[in-house]
Amino acid sequence: MILEIDIGNSFLKWRLRDADAGVIARGRQPTRDPLDALVAQWCGRVDAVWVGSVADEQIDTALVAALSAAGCPSPRFARTRASAAGVRNSYAKPETMGVDRWLAMLAAWSRVGRALCVVDCGSAITIDFLDDSGTHRGGFILPGMRMLQQALLGNTARVFVERPGTVFCPRPASSTSEAVTQGADFMFDAIVQRLAQEVEAEQPLFVTGGDGELFHRRLGRGEWVPDLVLDGLAPALEAD
Repeated sequence: MILEIDIGNSFLKWRLRDADAGVIARGRQPTRDPLDALVAQWCGRVDAVWVGSVADEQIDTALVAALSAAGCPSPRFARTRASAAGVRNSYAKPETMGVDRWLAMLAAWSRVGRALCVVDCGSAITIDFLDDSGTHRGGFILPGMRMLQQALLGNTARVFVERPGTVFCPRPASSTSEAVTQGADFMFDAIVQRLAQEVEAEQPLFVTGGDGELFHRRLGRGEWVPDLVLDGLAPALEAD
């Protein structure tokens, strides 16, 4: 049994994957919540722990300590490389690319092996492109919907609000709070529309992240893959 963990800036996602049965359990919690209760669910059931983390070192250290205290295997952390599993990084200093972006690209490439686009709608929205040789053509990093609102209203990432399509409203508002929310919606929609112009209709496009399902619905194309970053752990760590 392999425990796979994706530690983002706002949320920690995990899943237990069996070689034969596939994913048998999954969950998530705010990144800065205590880990003890969560670790207790895992230990005694796992043979290996694979982690992709963009959190600060304190969070990673706390995870290692909690796993060790509970008798779990020592985790292997995925790192961004110059190349792995058929994908070549365009960064002069590959280690400065967030490992979540790297893992998402590895997972997407392993699915289709040709030019593609990956969109991750988390705390930030990242957009990355690979060409037919697996070379990273570059990408964009933009503030996500919650980040935009937090910057103006000081909301906390801990308060997670599901955003059904009926709530999405990229129109002018008549109050400050609505103007902030609908302003974020307006910028989000503008990104969707621009990407629709940039990516050819036949080009594979993968969308992930907390607001990814909404992005995918607005775009009306591509594939919504909630676990894309977790899917990238295997090609990343098997290549090491």
